[in-house]
Amino acid sequence: MVTSNPFSAMFGRSPFQPLLAHIVKVNDCAEQLLPFFESTLNGDWQEAGVHRETITRLEHEADELKTELRLNLPNTMFLPVSRSDLLDLISVQDKIANKVRDITGIMLGRSMQVPETLADPMRSYMQTSVACVGQARQALEELKDLLESGFGRNVSDVMQNLIRELHTLEQQADSQQISIRRQLFALEDSLPPVEVMFLYKIIDWVGELSDRAERVGSRLQIMTAN
Repeated sequence: MVTSNPFSAMFGRSPFQPLLAHIVKVNDCAEQLLPFFESTLNGDWQEAGVHRETITRLEHEADELKTELRLNLPNTMFLPVSRSDLLDLISVQDKIANKVRDITGIMLGRSMQVPETLADPMRSYMQTSVACVGQARQALEELKDLLESGFGRNVSDVMQNLIRELHTLEQQADSQQISIRRQLFALEDSLPPVEVMFLYKIIDWVGELSDRAERVGSRLQIMTAN
């Protein structure tokens, strides 16, 4: 009796299909950070909790996709890219969703409200980091489409442009992080020390979203250059 595994069948079309399914879920998870943050600014912890539940569900679904990919990955000889590269890429993608879960977990658990003077800069900073994740998703989506349509020779040029845009966004997030850390430093004396410590942690973790999104792009660039 022949059994059918829909996830395994994805590899028959492209090894990038399951990777794309995963990063779509990761991107959905990251996008929930923005309405969650707005809820914390408003002090609406019930609404923040709802967004947190959505994030937890999406992160869990991303974990399941990661596990399925690892279990159903064919032998290297049947793949146009190395098995280790694919496993590395799924791991980097997965850490993005994990970090969104961590950020929202601490903020909700501590009922953290960002100081009013930092609200707008933090909002813009989060938007940039989430945009980096969206750009990584777009890069993988366009790469899959190009490879499947047979335009292999154009893949490198397209990836260069997409990664360049992703790098620009990541640099913007870095600049925003530096600015916010400076602003928080100026406010330290007026805030409880423990809150200051956790605010710095949140600022760093939001930066990790953009860093890891850029790593996704860099790995795609390396894979398509081989």
